[in-house]
Amino acid sequence: MSIRRAKDSDKEELISLIDKFRMSLAELRNKEYKEDLEMAETELRDYLCDDYPIYVAECSGQGIVGYMVCRVDDGVVWVESLYVLAEYRRKGFATSLYEKAEELADSLGGQAPYNWVDPNNHMMISFLQKRGYSVLNLIELRRPEHEEKTTQKIRVGSHEFDRP
Repeated sequence: MSIRRAKDSDKEELISLIDKFRMSLAELRNKEYKEDLEMAETELRDYLCDDYPIYVAECSGQGIVGYMVCRVDDGVVWVESLYVLAEYRRKGFATSLYEKAEELADSLGGQAPYNWVDPNNHMMISFLQKRGYSVLNLIELRRPEHEEKTTQKIRVGSHEFDRP
């Protein structure tokens, strides 16, 4: 296993992984998703244009099996996306990638990276909890989209919300 900054030659593999990450997010929200490599390429291009640090995880002989994108805003590191192919999960790739975000944060003053996580993303929530991360005071609210179905209830303090 090796973790390194992304290079120009990683473009095609990154586009595929970004698309798979978008698919996994859609699944968390019970939405249909069709492969959209053009959108993934646009997303990668935006990251590169904005000079976001991108790290990749390589597995010997298998190529790139995961990636992480960070955004640095006023010295604060935000982990924009962290994705590892399903067959390589629980093998230390995400941990090694995330350590790069923490190293970046340390180099900028020591504040731990921030994360926005879908409440249905139990794997990421568990991952961050095991690393000692806690919930802050952020909650994102919106109206359900047209024909979006409610799948669960979420409690925030004394308030209960429908969760699409």
